Amino acid sequence: MSKLAKFPEGFLWGGAVAANQLEGNFQADGKGLSTADVSPNGIMSPPDYSMKDFNLYHEGIDFYNTYKEDIALFAEMGFKAFRFSIAWTRIFPNGDELHPNEKGITFYENVIDELLKHDIEPVITISHYEMPLHLVREYGGWKNRKLVEFYERYAKTLFERYHEKVKYWMTFNEINVLLHAPFTGGGLLFEDGKKNEQDIYQAAHHQFLGSALAVKVGHEINPDLQIGCMIASMITYPYTSKPEDMFAATQQDRKTLFFSDVQSRGYYPSYMKNYWIENDIEIEIEDGDLEILREHTVDYIGFSYYMSFVASTDPEHLKQQASGNLLAGIKNPYLKASEWGWQIDPVGLRTVCNQLYDRYEKPLFIVENGLGAVDVIEEDGTIQDDYRIDYLRAHIAEMKKAIGDGVDLIGYTSWGPIDLVSASTAELKKRYGFIYVDRDSEGKGSNKRLKKKSFDWYKNVIGSNGEKL
Repeated sequence: MSKLAKFPEGFLWGGAVAANQLEGNFQADGKGLSTADVSPNGIMSPPDYSMKDFNLYHEGIDFYNTYKEDIALFAEMGFKAFRFSIAWTRIFPNGDELHPNEKGITFYENVIDELLKHDIEPVITISHYEMPLHLVREYGGWKNRKLVEFYERYAKTLFERYHEKVKYWMTFNEINVLLHAPFTGGGLLFEDGKKNEQDIYQAAHHQFLGSALAVKVGHEINPDLQIGCMIASMITYPYTSKPEDMFAATQQDRKTLFFSDVQSRGYYPSYMKNYWIENDIEIEIEDGDLEILREHTVDYIGFSYYMSFVASTDPEHLKQQASGNLLAGIKNPYLKASEWGWQIDPVGLRTVCNQLYDRYEKPLFIVENGLGAVDVIEEDGTIQDDYRIDYLRAHIAEMKKAIGDGVDLIGYTSWGPIDLVSASTAELKKRYGFIYVDRDSEGKGSNKRLKKKSFDWYKNVIGSNGEKL
């Protein structure tokens, strides 16, 4: 390993969560209905407006009431940072109000203050897999330009209230999910059930504008704020050295990189302009839009990393499918997989770090990475999650190598430091945490928190600044 492979002083170790996956209390204190509240089967499933089916998102793990105890456990692990999201519907219940819900503002201020009390840096995602349901029903979601105005008002409200306490922000969680789960990513519904790329890319343009305007207003309120984008990164390998496979991998990666290209470079890349022409997609771009994108790029690149993908032009290879985060891909014969079929590739994290830093030369922040697994409480009350320790150890080791390669890395917040509701399947048996929550996918259990073996392991990792893995 390079002698330069060392985590920098002040590296932001911690964990990451999303409001709709752990807060519960989905109608408390004036909160409005969100897209997550009508998604009882996860982000890839169609919405159920009747809300007759049990929806674990409605209950979460009751973080809305237990945040002080949970943050105390994060502090015990030594967290330097905690990434969480704000539920848009707690601040603007319908999304198009002129004035915010003060009870929602106060709740998140209390969470922020509790973190600061424990010397934990708050890292806030402004919109994470949820948006006001009213904006879907009344306006058609992000394909409607009016949402740019509503989002800008929402972001400005947060910056005005919290800018003296919160330095790190992200505008949209995994913004490229819009391509794969349009309802979750953009509140888009299609009459025939088939994805309409015209609407999807129009919605993307509006989200890019919303993101850029958030950067603009955030920096106007406080120039010291660090406002980043956030993508679901999925590095793609060619299945073989066949040139056609290599180009297929390039095309697959562009589907992700397009979203960070626009927010980080400030313009639409030629490959996407050509794609739109070839597919008869005409994006409505108003005067001044391109200037806004160019002048208000993000300060850093936030991203999730769970697995890599493989591309091939061989029909036989295409039959060998592997499950994955948001979409399936071709099985990589060199990799093992999790219980949910997600292929485990620590070296891919180093590759992604180098790919993104070479491309943008902006600081990177790994804000999601972790292993979902079925955890079992032993007879002695312990939870021996060595598989999770092995997964995280291998990925952190590759992060360290990436730093040795010259990558500027701000921090690492593992996904789900406390068990929460899975976004992809809306269940609790798929657990990520260092902290076990006694609750099942039917919402039954004591809700008691238990430390897993990985709790003390991660505590030592943080305490040694990544030297003791």
